[in-house]
Amino acid sequence: MKISLKLFAVAAAFGMAPVAAVAQNAPAAAPTATAAAPAAPGAQAATAQQPIDAISANSQAQPAQPEEASLTSRDEQPSKAEVLSSSLARTQPDAEVGQPTGKLGFQPQVTPIGEEASWFHNAILLPLITAISVFVLALLLYVMIRFRRSANPTPSRTTHNTMLEIAWTLVPVLILVAIAVPSIRLLAHQYSPPKADLTVKATGNQWYWTYTYPDHGDFEIVSNMLKDEDAKKRGEPRLLAVDERVVVPVGATVKMIVTSADVIHSWGVPAFWAKVDAVPGRLNETWFKTDRPGIYYGQCFELCGARHAYMPIAVEVVTPAQFAAWVASKGGTMPGAAQPKSGDETATSPITNPGAAAAAAGPTPTAGGSATETSPEPPAITPGTSAPPVSSQGATESKRGN
Repeated sequence: MKISLKLFAVAAAFGMAPVAAVAQNAPAAAPTATAAAPAAPGAQAATAQQPIDAISANSQAQPAQPEEASLTSRDEQPSKAEVLSSSLARTQPDAEVGQPTGKLGFQPQVTPIGEEASWFHNAILLPLITAISVFVLALLLYVMIRFRRSANPTPSRTTHNTMLEIAWTLVPVLILVAIAVPSIRLLAHQYSPPKADLTVKATGNQWYWTYTYPDHGDFEIVSNMLKDEDAKKRGEPRLLAVDERVVVPVGATVKMIVTSADVIHSWGVPAFWAKVDAVPGRLNETWFKTDRPGIYYGQCFELCGARHAYMPIAVEVVTPAQFAAWVASKGGTMPGAAQPKSGDETATSPITNPGAAAAAAGPTPTAGGSATETSPEPPAITPGTSAPPVSSQGATESKRGN
């Protein structure tokens, strides 16, 4: 009996092995249907917008999953999606600007705030930190050698050295002042933005970004991370490429209004020196302005859940003509452009727009048919200020429950 049970257990183990392998691979396809939901808000917000190529359309329908963005997928063959022609040619990213370069220090800054912050770090903070570190290290080495037990068997009893106490109080104050002056100036410039040329609202979701352009017809785009093979096909960095980029004109002051639809996220682009938290129920604000066209990448900087590492940001800076073409391709309108007349007949409805309805109808003719005369006011019209009759409904007591 025991031998039979052992044989049965061995057979069951070999028989269940293929099933276990299938079960391990099955969850990779499951998140696709769930993750396809993020594309729905964009379709509801602006039905006129269309993905600009097949890769974007495929990504909108099936956003990249963490399994597809893993290191094991870097050597896979590219997908069969073909890039279609569009009104806005895709700009190729610069490997040295707008993305991690692997070099020491910050990314090259392309905004006035970023340049000022980079100068503050390189010209003020680094020299001070280096000088303080070298001075403290030298002082420690001097004390260890000069006042060691063998070289100084009888320690000094000197206390309350006036000059020394003044020095170690005054020097830190001067260091703090040297740091505070440029730091406060940088904060003042960062939080006192100039007049904005356009506004973009970024909303963080688990786990993708949506962008709304309230100044350009209030259209919305949904931005998902591209799969590794699609990013490689476009020549963009993995884990940073998206299907729908934020597009802004070069030289324009862009005001970013940032919020969240679920948990706390953080919108930021290192090359702009811009980062602000996206808090549910609150509108936070930052701004940037760059005179250099190109693509600049960022990511969510706040731990927001399982796919926190898979919601990147891509901002494309283009010429004003390219920006106008892109807005038109998304179904938006440029500020000041003539709005197309709506075919909706409710625009002249006496209920929704009484003034337009009266203007369209013209003067009311009399019974005699004269178009220049108006009808006399009907008699027995109750003035609008008269009190309405008081209803007696509910005045009588209900017999139920009494």
